[in-house]
Amino acid sequence: MRLLVISYYWPPAGGPGVQRWLKTSLALAELGHQVEILTVDPEQATYPLRDESLLDEAKPLTVHHTPARDWFAAYQKLTRRKEVPFSGFANQAGRPGPIQRLSRFIRGNFFLPDPRRGWNGYALSKARQLHAKWPFDVIITTGPPHSTHLIGRALKRQLGIQWWADFRDPWTDIYYYDRFYPSRWARRLDARMEHSVLSESDRIITVSKDLQRLFEAKVPGASERCHIMPNGYDPADFSQEALTPNNAVYTLAYTGTLTLEYPVRLVEDTLRQILNSGRALRLRMAGRPAKEFEARMAHLQEEFPQFHTEFLGYLPHKSSVAVLQEADALLLLIPDLPNNQGILTGKLFEYLGSGRPIWGFGPLNGDAQEILHGCQAGTLFESATEASQCLMRWMDEGPTGASLEARNAYTRKGLASQLMA
Repeated sequence: MRLLVISYYWPPAGGPGVQRWLKTSLALAELGHQVEILTVDPEQATYPLRDESLLDEAKPLTVHHTPARDWFAAYQKLTRRKEVPFSGFANQAGRPGPIQRLSRFIRGNFFLPDPRRGWNGYALSKARQLHAKWPFDVIITTGPPHSTHLIGRALKRQLGIQWWADFRDPWTDIYYYDRFYPSRWARRLDARMEHSVLSESDRIITVSKDLQRLFEAKVPGASERCHIMPNGYDPADFSQEALTPNNAVYTLAYTGTLTLEYPVRLVEDTLRQILNSGRALRLRMAGRPAKEFEARMAHLQEEFPQFHTEFLGYLPHKSSVAVLQEADALLLLIPDLPNNQGILTGKLFEYLGSGRPIWGFGPLNGDAQEILHGCQAGTLFESATEASQCLMRWMDEGPTGASLEARNAYTRKGLASQLMA
């Protein structure tokens, strides 16, 4: 098939959203499909994260760039903010002050569905040109930013082309949606746009069963058009050697974003129980944890000299993967939110790909726990006492994670093949 993937986030942007369609597009091309990418000119884009190393991986693909009207620059000028907010505001510590509240209100009421919509007109024009020159069989849009789906909707309406909408996250149900202080008018407009995308797309791609259930509740019959494609992992990112960590101190690793919606207090309480037993422990974190969490860990390190923390910041993807393989165990956290049973964080699948045992906190009846148990890769807890006992046992026994056979079900190529079946 001839496919056009429309994604705002593309190398040199970084993060799991970029890797999802970079890796999937490469896998689709390897399977024999003709894949082209339509994205924004990186000189006119606003990325929370950058990973220049991913540019080399994208070289085999045909990529089309367009200009963009930079609404985000106007938003930043209005709110006097220089830093691009991270998902869940992980890079904004404490309670929002007056300027932060104003900036969030402006974002949630005047830039709908998001500030990246300034790219849509340019992307739509370029997509029409490309399709006229050599027609595509399918257009795929991926969000967030969910404004990208409006490009697919317009192409579907104007050209009658088949359109698949990929949802990496919810739209109006994202856990931090209310922090934009949306008015009733803004909520109604957002909900109408969301409903139209769910109703008009020929196929809905989701990352979890939970999103499928959510969309069915919004648009009856939507689940019949849903295809669940988890983020997966790329075996090429990992060392093919069976690495046995050789750490002087038992090392727990975490990668990615960590906001205060995650069970940070439970992590602190559990680590304290382990440290009170006299055991030594090291926590390595690659990514952007909330500043409050960093402060909690710093305090714990002062209290227990045998505890060490390393905050490595955002790393290139392959360096982040190396942190996983070098660890004795991996910390997985599911946000502590209502109805969190269906949350599957992108890092779960790279954790599986590393072959290291996975330990952490989340709902016992959730989709993440089901996958961990199915792969015999580890387990999640809701109790500090049970979690501390488990990790101390692992410190003595040194278990391994998912077998190669078990984790093969979540390779990017395997998931891409299922998508096109």
